[in-house]
Amino acid sequence: MFIQTESTPNPATLKFLPGQTVLEAGTADFPTPDAAGKSPLAQRIFGVEGVTGVFFGTDFVTVTKAEGVEWEHVKPAILGAIMEHYQSGAPVLDEGGAPAGDGHAVHEGEDGEIVEQIKVLLDSRVRPAVAQDGGDITFHGFDRGVVYLHMQGACAGCPSSTLTLKMGIENLLRHYIPEVTEVRPVGL
Repeated sequence: MFIQTESTPNPATLKFLPGQTVLEAGTADFPTPDAAGKSPLAQRIFGVEGVTGVFFGTDFVTVTKAEGVEWEHVKPAILGAIMEHYQSGAPVLDEGGAPAGDGHAVHEGEDGEIVEQIKVLLDSRVRPAVAQDGGDITFHGFDRGVVYLHMQGACAGCPSSTLTLKMGIENLLRHYIPEVTEVRPVGL
């Protein structure tokens, strides 16, 4: 098994490409070791000292390291953990651990048509681009013109994420949906 790695815009996060499917659909975010309970693969990666976050896409695993930890010290152990997992035949997610839906929060209320437009733009224009960088951005809420987005994987804590939100996503949404006035991140 040959696992490729790619850097991301976030220097604390590295993207691992195992050359096979990680998730059939959607994404899964494990921002802490406690959140990894339903994923044997995430648990194995969190077993590497210095790992602070794990994120799965359809064909990649993004790993975030602690500040002060050097990639050359943890990367070989992470590669080993991913390889061991796939050789073991264990599932990436246990039963019931599969991501539900499209990752977006459900919106109830009068702005349903606007929210649907926001989600379509996120799915068609934003999410494919941020997946290339090892992350994901999902809809969290819409209130009086403000769109709240949840940043995951390499996007969470990335130094350029504010620029991406303000200059990229906010401009895109405001261009297509006049009711949108601002985009803000949420921390979950």
